Amino acid sequence: MYIAQTDKWYLERIVWLIAGVFTLSSVILAWVHSPYWLILTVFVGINLIIFALTGFCLMANILYKLGAKPRLQKNQ
Repeated sequence: MYIAQTDKWYLERIVWLIAGVFTLSSVILAWVHSPYWLILTVFVGINLIIFALTGFCLMANILYKLGAKPRLQKNQ
């Protein structure tokens, strides 16, 4: 069984947290306000698929610029 490290907030963990918050928020807003909020869930899903296929994540780049450190650093 794989269990992720939870002793600190690294970049990848923050990305998953934000994806979860956006997904749950859009579902709640769709239920309470308008089903058009589900479009936000679609965008989150597309971003996760693009990341899995290409390794590019816009949210990760934004968080990195704001100072979030990745769990694994590249050797330079």
